[in-house]
This record gives sequence, structure tokens and C-alpha cells, in this order.
Amino acid sequence: MAFRLKGSRWTGRIMSGLVVLFMLFDSVSKLFKAKAAVDGSTELGFAEHHVVIIGLLGLISVLLYLYPKTDVLGAILLTGYFGGAVVTHLRLDNPLFSFTLFPVYVGILTWGGLWLRNEGVRSIIPLTKRTGK
Repeated sequence: MAFRLKGSRWTGRIMSGLVVLFMLFDSVSKLFKAKAAVDGSTELGFAEHHVVIIGLLGLISVLLYLYPKTDVLGAILLTGYFGGAVVTHLRLDNPLFSFTLFPVYVGILTWGGLWLRNEGVRSIIPLTKRTGK
């Protein structure tokens, strides 16, 4: 039985759109070395010359996520990117639910949005029990 819920594809697009907007804003601000991006990154322990590299990695990942033929690869790369953010905040003993787990929340939006809008992802990650035929 195929997953069919009215509006699920649009819900997935909206969830994915939020991830894309957030990551584009974050990545572009790092690429252009916006003061807030540089200050935030240096407060997290990164050198100023790393900011552009981090922005480029985020931008490449989100562009791959945005393109339908590479969206799964993009989601995998974004998951790694978010994992690095979690570890960075954890290392600094930042507050758990607001700072440290924020990348996890974005990761849930990333995969949830992809799952809702991509039938191939739903077929390899079923959320229902498969019945034998």
C-alpha cells in the first residue's frame, strides 16, 4: 500500500524549503564573511579563515539537497554537517535544547521533508510494518 496523505507532498516541500532557506542564509553569510557569521564561528572555536570553507560546504550540501536527482546525497551531506554542529556545541557545553540540539531539529526537517516528497526514500525507509505477500 502506497503512502498517500492529502497534502503530504506540499508539507514535505514546505519542510524542505525551511531547511533550504536556513542553510542558504547561513552559508551565504559565511561566504561573504558577514560580521555576525564570523563572530559566531569564532565564538564556537573556529578560526576566521575557516568560515568561508564552512559556508562552502554548507552551500554545496544544500544545493545538492535542492536538486531532485541528488537530494538524497544532499540530505546525507547535510546530516554530516549538522552532526559537526552538534559536536561543536556539545564540546562547548552550550545549552542542550536550544543550541546543541538545534541542528538535530533541522536534520529532522531535512529527512522528514525528503521522506514526504520522495517516494524512493519512503520505499527504503518505511514507517509502517511491511507485510509478506
